Amino acid sequence: MVSTEQLSASRLPEPVLDDIDKRLARLEGQVRGLRRIISEGAGCKDVIHQVAAASAALDKVGYRLIAAGMNHCINEPDSPMTSDELEQLFLKLS
Repeated sequence: MVSTEQLSASRLPEPVLDDIDKRLARLEGQVRGLRRIISEGAGCKDVIHQVAAASAALDKVGYRLIAAGMNHCINEPDSPMTSDELEQLFLKLS
């Protein structure tokens, strides 16, 4: 298992972190919008479409992190993660 110290020692590159932050900010907006349309009494079809969109956006955040991990963590000389650990993380997303 990878410790918190190991993960923070192998910080992802800033462009990746910026991309993840932007994706999460959009996702926050989607969730706020979802809460709003539910409180306004939107129909089931509209709510399900928005839930599916938010779910897909969250999946993309996870995939982006795994892709960055494969490119960054594995290629580092003293990588805190093995390829098996990255595979296990990837499989958690499915």
